[in-house]
Amino acid sequence: MKTGLFRNARIYTPVDTGIPPCGKRQSQVQFYEKGAMFCRDGVIEHIGHEREVLALISSGDVSVEVDCEDRCLIPGFVDSHTHMCFVKTREEEFSLRIKGTPYMEILQQGGGILSSVRSVRASSEEELFKATLKNARSTLKLGTTTVEIKSGYGLDMETELKMLRVIDRIQKETPLDVVATFLGAHAVPEDYRNNADAFVDLVIKEMLPAVSDQGIARFCDVFCEEGVFSVQQSRRILKTAKEAGLGLKIHADEVHDLGGAGLAAELQAMSAEHLLAAGDANIAAMAKAGVIAVLLPGTAYSLRKPYARARKMIELGVPLALATDCNPGSCYTESMPFIFGLSVLNMMLSPEEALVAATLNGAYSIDMANQVGSLGIGKQADFLLLDGESPSVLAYHAGVSPVVNVYKKGELVK
Repeated sequence: MKTGLFRNARIYTPVDTGIPPCGKRQSQVQFYEKGAMFCRDGVIEHIGHEREVLALISSGDVSVEVDCEDRCLIPGFVDSHTHMCFVKTREEEFSLRIKGTPYMEILQQGGGILSSVRSVRASSEEELFKATLKNARSTLKLGTTTVEIKSGYGLDMETELKMLRVIDRIQKETPLDVVATFLGAHAVPEDYRNNADAFVDLVIKEMLPAVSDQGIARFCDVFCEEGVFSVQQSRRILKTAKEAGLGLKIHADEVHDLGGAGLAAELQAMSAEHLLAAGDANIAAMAKAGVIAVLLPGTAYSLRKPYARARKMIELGVPLALATDCNPGSCYTESMPFIFGLSVLNMMLSPEEALVAATLNGAYSIDMANQVGSLGIGKQADFLLLDGESPSVLAYHAGVSPVVNVYKKGELVK
């Protein structure tokens, strides 16, 4: 058995009570000024004040001892919303957006998601894996130890299954814990442009059964937005996904207040994501239904849009998670430190609220909180050492990553 003792650390960890923290509990963080953590075979066995932890173990019990040099130690980030399985970037479209062309107009002209669909369909599985692996390695270097990756650049059964195989391979060939989400309803493909209902039928009758049989995806997502999929179409897809045993997620109210947040509450989805335009009534419905809001401040930053109303969501009792939305179009970043900083400086979260959102609530939003997201007895020893005294350094030291070391199951991976 391999054991590790990590001592002389300033430990900050969300407090996990068994439900996603919301409201005042969104900022509940345990701090050990001179803390230590002891793990065995990648699982935390003791954590707390150093003197208390040392009293519980013998020197012969320790395989590896690390002096953390009074650095801040926090859980590894849980990036709970990404589209990092793609082949080509879309820098030309970025230039168009900077010059004023709306994102939805680019999509309607065959760009945006549809541009990525064409390149992913044309790629070999190995090419797609290598491109995705590059993104996965980058996100690990920046402190993400658990990541959700969506399909959705296939929009046909063959390519969606190919994407899910690649996502599964990332799980097997990197230290990351990876959760796969099927997003076959990411856009209406060009050959169904005038008959979106027929594509919805294809997703329901052919793609979802094949995805279920493949057994890789744990969730189903849908882009519920004006000009993409209506609330009614999204409801049909998600109800069928639930019957197939998949958890539910929804891209909701990113551009217009279409009612996606309300649909997430109605179906008791695990999470509703984006929510830049979500109204108060539907946010309140999410709180009542226990739906987690996965906020993506990098997308608002990139699209130059108002940020999701994080403070209102906290006031109404919605648990908040933060994620990168890493994708080749609306937000190309793998950096959770960057997202943390945006949430504090532009969405008015406290560093404690942001820490909970970037770790524990992210874990809850992908049904992984029993393993990751906080540092507690019985959980994986997934953690980061920061070049700073507290998590505030993630926002304070702007434009860089303060992540010094990344540990996954007690092993140094960066």
